[in-house]
Amino acid sequence: MNEDALREHIALIGKSLYDRGLAHGSAGNISVRLADGWLMTPTNSCLGRLDPARISRLDAGGKLLSGDPPSKETFLHIAMYQERAAAGAVVHLHSAHAVAVSCIADVDPGDVFPPITAYAIMQVGKLALVPYFPPGDQTLADAVRKLARRHHAVLLANHGPVVAGATLEAAVNAIEELEQTAKLVLLLRGQPVRALTAEQVAELNRRFPG
Repeated sequence: MNEDALREHIALIGKSLYDRGLAHGSAGNISVRLADGWLMTPTNSCLGRLDPARISRLDAGGKLLSGDPPSKETFLHIAMYQERAAAGAVVHLHSAHAVAVSCIADVDPGDVFPPITAYAIMQVGKLALVPYFPPGDQTLADAVRKLARRHHAVLLANHGPVVAGATLEAAVNAIEELEQTAKLVLLLRGQPVRALTAEQVAELNRRFPG
C-alpha cells in the first residue's frame, strides 16, 4: 500500500472507531510505520473527521516533514516502534471501558485482565499497566518503553490503551478486543468467574504465538 492509500486507510479506520463510540472528540491517535518514518494523526484532530492530506508525515527521528503538527502523544508511538521492530502500526484510544478498568485500584499491574476469554489471550496477551503520568509528559515514554518489548498492548493508568500490531488492521483488532474484554471485566466484577486455567492459557499461547 503506497503512502496515499495508507493516508486514506488511516482516515477510514479512524472514522470507523469514532462512529462506533471507541473514540470521541479529539481523543485517540493512530500511526503507521513507513520505510523512512511514520504517518501520525495530527494533534487536536478528531478520528472521525480526518483529512488524509493533513495527516502528519514524520521522519525516522520524529521530525515533522509535512502535514499538520502531530499528536502530542507521538512519543508513545515512537517508544513502541523502537522496542518492537515488527510493529507496523500503533493505536491509542481513550475507549470508555478500558479507561474505566485503568482506574480500578486493585488490578494486577503485570496482567490487568484475568484470563476470561480465548480471544483476549490470543489478541491482547498479558496487558501491563503503566503508572499514571500527566498527558504529554515525556517520562511516560520511558515507562512505556520498559514494558513494550514484552507487551504489545499496555494500559496507561487513568488514561487508556496503547496497542502495536504488525499491521494497522492487527493493531485495531487487538485494541477492539481489549475494549471488549474490559467491558466483560466490568460486567463480571463481584461475580464468581470461571477463568481459563493456566494449562488452557498455555495451550492458546502454543497454538497462537504472538
